[in-house]
Amino acid sequence: MTAIPVSTFLKTEPTTLQVKVCGMREPENIGALVALQPDYIGFIFYRKSARYAGEKLNPEYIKHLPATVQKVGVFVDESLENIRTLTKKFCLQAVQLHGHETPEFCSQLKQAGFLVLKAFALDDAFDFKILEPYEGTCDYYLFDTKGQQHGGNGITFNWDILEQYHLNTPFFLSGGLDLEHAPAIKAGRWPQLRGIDINSRFELEPGLKNISKVKKMLKAFR
Repeated sequence: MTAIPVSTFLKTEPTTLQVKVCGMREPENIGALVALQPDYIGFIFYRKSARYAGEKLNPEYIKHLPATVQKVGVFVDESLENIRTLTKKFCLQAVQLHGHETPEFCSQLKQAGFLVLKAFALDDAFDFKILEPYEGTCDYYLFDTKGQQHGGNGITFNWDILEQYHLNTPFFLSGGLDLEHAPAIKAGRWPQLRGIDINSRFELEPGLKNISKVKKMLKAFR
């Protein structure tokens, strides 16, 4: 009987990080971005955001974007009913939650078939123990910088705190990421890191991405 290598039973870590581009809303800009094939494209449905997309997006256009790019709706303390309405309207596969959503709230969305990313704002005093109730209720955490806005603050946090992360849920790194950060991210020793989320540092103006710059970032991770 031939022995089966132990590695067969080990979870294989991804060889490349996934890239999510958030804060999109202009049709031509969206089309140019999708042509680059990021892993995820994010649309913000929080009315107080400078990148609010709800009234700009054409549902039929968004519905027919290539399935190879997952569409993410970004919400802040939105009701389940409204999230369900908007995800259906725009045919979104994933939800990103930036408010005070509970583990039970996240679990309901996950059980409904959505990929769930729960965002948390980090600073040097952040305690990862507060995430323990969320284990098993989200597909990913998204670690952003603690700031005045719910995302899109354009500043990084001290990544040294990621060494304290002890949970099983994989995470996306966010918060003021720029081209210059690519080497450090790729060199980081964070076993649970699965992707990056880019936004404000790749903009010509809020909601309008510099496609050439995004292309360089995608190339850096592929």
